[in-house]
Amino acid sequence: MGGPIKTLGKPQRDHGGRIDASRAIYGGDVNDWLDLSTGINPRPYPVSGFPARDWTALPDHNAQTRLLKAARRFWQVPETADILAAPGASALIARIPALAPTGRVRIPQPTYNEHAAAFAAQGWEVTDAGPADAQVVVHPNNPDGRLWAADNFDTPLTIIDESFCDVTPGQTLVNLADRPGTVILKSFGKFWGLAGLRLGFAIARPEVIARLSDLTGPWAVSGPALRIGANALENPAWADDTRKRLASDAARLDRLMTGSGAEIAGGTDLFRLYKVDDAAKWQDRLARSYIWTRIFPYSPHFLRLGLPDGDGWAQLQDAL
Repeated sequence: MGGPIKTLGKPQRDHGGRIDASRAIYGGDVNDWLDLSTGINPRPYPVSGFPARDWTALPDHNAQTRLLKAARRFWQVPETADILAAPGASALIARIPALAPTGRVRIPQPTYNEHAAAFAAQGWEVTDAGPADAQVVVHPNNPDGRLWAADNFDTPLTIIDESFCDVTPGQTLVNLADRPGTVILKSFGKFWGLAGLRLGFAIARPEVIARLSDLTGPWAVSGPALRIGANALENPAWADDTRKRLASDAARLDRLMTGSGAEIAGGTDLFRLYKVDDAAKWQDRLARSYIWTRIFPYSPHFLRLGLPDGDGWAQLQDAL
């Protein structure tokens, strides 16, 4: 029992989740497991019933218009920028390298690995420093929570991934979306806790959004996702209350982990990064209590945890 998870066939990129693979090693029913390996809000936006039309008809223009208007208001998008909704930020990440001729892309490490994989798959040279034709930053960064500033950007194509920025709206760089060649990404699944819905947004100048729209094709977002996304983005009170709760829970997690010997290394209010003596041993020990956490191939000391909720707090405390 313990050790790294092995898969057959093509190697998988390093991600959180994959409880099924964890169960194959440590056992337990899926309902026994507490998944702290992702940075997803454990108390999601409430979802109610849907009209039958949401399931039976192609997504209509009015529903999409409502969603995009709600997104514009919620994120205070510049009037000179347009917005594209897509089936998850990852769908946009995969298509963005096609916006410019292949060249050299700078992606400071460590960070979310799908950006580098997407650029490499389309023939770009990937580097973490030096002159480049494009650059990608995750703001705040995953896993360390690093924040970036407007003067950090100097390439014709600039991608600012704000998938975790809804916990710190005052730090958003969405005002840069009217710069030529700049794309702001937003993820709905993280802050609203509905990763399975698959909804993400790109914000950029109209000509960039038009090109991305051509690459994603028609009816990219389902009818239920259009409705849920609009409802949530039209509810700023829920967002305000959620930020307060997440901040309180992040502080609670810090107290619990530092009291068990971990050292705070960064993070956001959706996930916390800790430095420990041996991250693999910590992950193994917690997994034996059916708690899955995140470790990283580039560091033997980094351990990342999402936030527990409800009975998950007691499960984590008992395991520690």
